[in-house]
Amino acid sequence: MKKFRIPAILRNKYVVSGAAFVIWLLFLDRNNVFTQYQLYSEVKEQEAQKTFYKKEIARTRQDQYELLSSPEKLEKFAREKYRMKKDDEDLFIIPDPTPNKD
Repeated sequence: MKKFRIPAILRNKYVVSGAAFVIWLLFLDRNNVFTQYQLYSEVKEQEAQKTFYKKEIARTRQDQYELLSSPEKLEKFAREKYRMKKDDEDLFIIPDPTPNKD
C-alpha cells in the first residue's frame, strides 16, 4: 500500500487554523461576505431614496412659497389642480392627448 504524503504547508498548524478562520468568516459567520454585500446594497438604495426625497421636499417647499406669496398663483393652482371655478363660469375640460406622468 502506498503512503499518502501531506504537503508541508498543510502540516503547519498556523496555515490550517488561518484557512479555517478565513473560511469561517467568508461563509459560516452571521456577518459573512454575502450578508455584508446585501447590507451595502441596501444602504446605497436608501441613500438614493434619501437624495430623491430631499429634492422633492425642496421642490414642494418652493411650490408652497410661490403659492402663498401670490394670490394669482394660488387661484391658478386651484383652477388647474382642483378644477375650481367661479359661480358665473362654465368649466370645459379638454383631455391631453399625451399621457401624463404625474
